[in-house]
Amino acid sequence: MIKLFVGLGNPGPQYADTRHNAGFWWIDAVARQLGATLAPERGYQGLVARKNLHGQPVWLLEPQTFMNLSGRSVAALARFFKIAPEEILVVHDELDLAAGQAKLKLGGGHAGHNGLRDIHAQLGSSNYWRLRLGIGHPGDKSEVVGWVLKKPPAEELELIEQAVTRSAQAFELLAEGDMERAMVQIHTSKPPRAKPPKPESPAPAA
Repeated sequence: MIKLFVGLGNPGPQYADTRHNAGFWWIDAVARQLGATLAPERGYQGLVARKNLHGQPVWLLEPQTFMNLSGRSVAALARFFKIAPEEILVVHDELDLAAGQAKLKLGGGHAGHNGLRDIHAQLGSSNYWRLRLGIGHPGDKSEVVGWVLKKPPAEELELIEQAVTRSAQAFELLAEGDMERAMVQIHTSKPPRAKPPKPESPAPAA
């Protein structure tokens, strides 16, 4: 079962609506579902909520360390409550998936994601679950930093929010450890097709 759900992002209002904060959006959605309130916990360097689900405690965590130090927060809470890596789900933005897609997987590399890189280092393991929320790719590696730290346009934001809502509905399956059913639910929810662009109006005759 998953005991610790972690959403990755950067703290502060200037980052709240940026693509890199998709993980925070997911945790916020789950907190609303559960009627839970995230509160600052200095010992874990993050915003934390705890709920009991079927008699078992489950934690929600949004590290407030900034993205590249996320592992400090995750490892502090996991070690205190003796939560193993395979009982952790990290929700993060994913450049290699289109906006509106969500994918669940166990283990793997960090693919250059600084939040995952630090979690790998602090846990000493890559054997934790990840929920990857697609944000698309700018097409050029040199533009990635600016891309993830910008607010997506309205249509793209709507697709990401729909993916957040759909995948958050699998929370109980994830918490119960029914990863196969959770995966089916998350992966078979297809994002709606983007509307074709409207044809341009012909230019007026000179």
